[in-house]
Amino acid sequence: MASAGTDERLLDTMRRVAPGTPLREGLDSVLRGRTGALVVVEDGPEIMAMADGGFRLDAPFHPSSLYELAKMDGAIILSEDGQRIVRANVHLHPDPGISSAETGIRHRAAERVARQTGALVIAISARRNVISVYRGGLRYLTRDLGYLLTVGNQAVQTLERTRSSLDQALNGLSTLEFDDLVVVADVAGVMQKIHATLRVMGELEHYAAELGEEGRLITMQLERLSSGVEEESLLCLRDYCPVADDAGYLEMFRELRTLPRDVTGDRAALARRLGLASGPGALETPVSPRGYRLLSRIPRLPMGIIENLIKRYGAFPRIAAAGTEDLDGVEGIGESRAQAIVRGLARLRETLRRSPQES
Repeated sequence: MASAGTDERLLDTMRRVAPGTPLREGLDSVLRGRTGALVVVEDGPEIMAMADGGFRLDAPFHPSSLYELAKMDGAIILSEDGQRIVRANVHLHPDPGISSAETGIRHRAAERVARQTGALVIAISARRNVISVYRGGLRYLTRDLGYLLTVGNQAVQTLERTRSSLDQALNGLSTLEFDDLVVVADVAGVMQKIHATLRVMGELEHYAAELGEEGRLITMQLERLSSGVEEESLLCLRDYCPVADDAGYLEMFRELRTLPRDVTGDRAALARRLGLASGPGALETPVSPRGYRLLSRIPRLPMGIIENLIKRYGAFPRIAAAGTEDLDGVEGIGESRAQAIVRGLARLRETLRRSPQES
């Protein structure tokens, strides 16, 4: 399972070689010309120490220049920012002891250089008509633009459905929270939908990164459909999961994104993993939220005040049942803010009554 750091590095790599970038324009020209190429986007000391022969250019990068230089057999070395062509027609000497599953000489060299230095290295196969991208231990093949647009649009439609289902489930949970009728199964069900939505968001982010400038519309749709999902997810975790601090909630959120399907598909297993409950009948165990998620929906209510309310009352149902005079006694809450909290919760409850609930 890929770590968050690995995933972010892959996304960054995809963006650097995405359609619309000068580098990708040059790579596509080489691919169409069927000359093949080995391009290293790094000119640090470690790369230069393994470079032999060729000639120094130190010239501004231009896609047409990359195409012309690729007609020679050796590697092309670009600056780390890809703005300059440093050397061309270079023979590289990576450590031959580094394992490689590639078959061609050019691709084995590319993988070994990437593994040895962590640099971004690109190999273009004239025979296979494909662009292979390596960075450290990462490897991926650029994909056809038409295919990416098709699967990207399909992912947008999937995200629309999962986000709608999540919103309905959150509304249903909110109604139960006001009535203090939540059981572990309700929370686990919402967490399942959060997980599904986060997974589709991650897939769509990959498609958008690969598409680059060609994926502007998909990127805009991703931003619209993913708005607020991470925040709601973290607030749900803060409401129900037994974690000591903010760092613990962030770690649990990252774990939730990457949990395997055999865990997320089983509510009891998911409840155990999140520390909600365990043992026979665990899913029917009553549980009360602390109140972070619903209180955060009250306009201009600072997190510090929310923390004071939860510290004073312990659970959301008791906060919702408190009157203005009771709330006035909480640190940082005066009469005016106490009235605003009571009115805000009343409006929220009325809004939930009018909202469609997931069956």
